[in-house]
Amino acid sequence: MAATSGDGDDALARALAWVDEGRAVAIATVVNTWGSSPRPPGSLLAVSGDGAFFGSVSGGCIETDVVEKAQAVIAGGRPLLLDYGVSDKQAWDVGLACGGEIRVFVERLDDPAMWRGLRDRRPAALVTDLVAGRHAVLRPGAAADGDLAPAADTLTQAREALLRDRSTPLDDPAGPVFVRTFNPPLRMFIVGAVHIAQELAPMAARAGFAVTVADPRDSYATEERFPGVHVVRGLPDGILEQMAPDHRTAVVALSHNTMFDDPALLVALDSDAFYIGALGSRRTHAKRLDRLRVSVEDESALGRIHAPIGLDLGGREAAEVAVAILAEVIAARHGKDARAADDLRAIA
Repeated sequence: MAATSGDGDDALARALAWVDEGRAVAIATVVNTWGSSPRPPGSLLAVSGDGAFFGSVSGGCIETDVVEKAQAVIAGGRPLLLDYGVSDKQAWDVGLACGGEIRVFVERLDDPAMWRGLRDRRPAALVTDLVAGRHAVLRPGAAADGDLAPAADTLTQAREALLRDRSTPLDDPAGPVFVRTFNPPLRMFIVGAVHIAQELAPMAARAGFAVTVADPRDSYATEERFPGVHVVRGLPDGILEQMAPDHRTAVVALSHNTMFDDPALLVALDSDAFYIGALGSRRTHAKRLDRLRVSVEDESALGRIHAPIGLDLGGREAAEVAVAILAEVIAARHGKDARAADDLRAIA
C-alpha cells in the first residue's frame, strides 16, 4: 500500500504555513518499509525548529526520535536517512515494537516555491536524491525540472509511479532516489441523491475522494440532506460527461431509476473510470444489461459494471451498504480481486 497524495497534503500545508510565519521547517518522508510498518511510503511529517510537528511517519512509534533528528537537520542543513527496525536496539528505544522496518528521509524545507507547486492539484512526481537531497519535479508531458538529473530509465519508472499513484524508492545509477507522487484527489460520482448516497458521500470524502452527487430532483438534491457535499441538480449523464471521468474516477449509480442510472452508466462505460457500480439485485441487473446492450458497440464492456454493487458484508442498512460499496471501490483502486455480493441489496 502506498500513501495517497492526500495523506501528506495536510502535513505539507502546515509546513508551508510555518514557513510563512518565518519558522524553519524540515520534512520527514517515509521512503521505504518492510514487514508490518504502520505507515506506507510517501507518508509525511512536518517539523518546525521549535519542536512542533504535524503528520505521521509511523503512527506514533518513532515520531519523537524523528522530530529530534529533524531539528538537527534544520540546524545543520544536511539531510539524514534514518532506519528503524525491530532488530535494532534503537528501534526498541524509540518504541517501534509493532514489527517491520521503516526508512525515513529528513530534509530541510529550503525551496518553498517548489513544494508549493506540488500542491497545485496537477499531477507531479518529486524525485529526491536520498544522499544530497537534490530534487527533480516531473509532470506529465514535460521534462524534469530541478537540480537533480535522473537517468532516463529512472524517469520512465517515475512516470509509471505517477500514473499508478504509488510513491516508491528507485535505484538510479547515481544513487538511491525516492519518487513521491502528488495527484489531485480521486473522484467519486454518485448518481442519485438517495439515502445510501447520504451515507456513502461523507465516507468516501473521508477516504480521500472528491465526491459529486447528481440528481435532477429538487427535493432530493438539497444541501440539508447532503451537508458539505458537492450536490448538483441536473441529469446525471450530462453532468458526468462534463466531468470527463478518467482513470482516477469511480462512478456509482444508486438512484434505482432507469432514466438516471442507464444514461450515466453509458457515459461511464465510454470513459476510463476505474470503477463502475450499480445498485440492484441480479435480476434487476440482468434487465439493465438488456437495456444497455443495444447502446454499446462492444458488449464485453458491460462486464465492467459491478452489480450487485459492493462487497458481500452481509449488511442491509444504508450505512452498511455504503461501507460495502466503498470497500469494493477501494479494492478496485488497488487492483484487488473483490467479488460483488450475490444479493447485497435485493431491490427489484
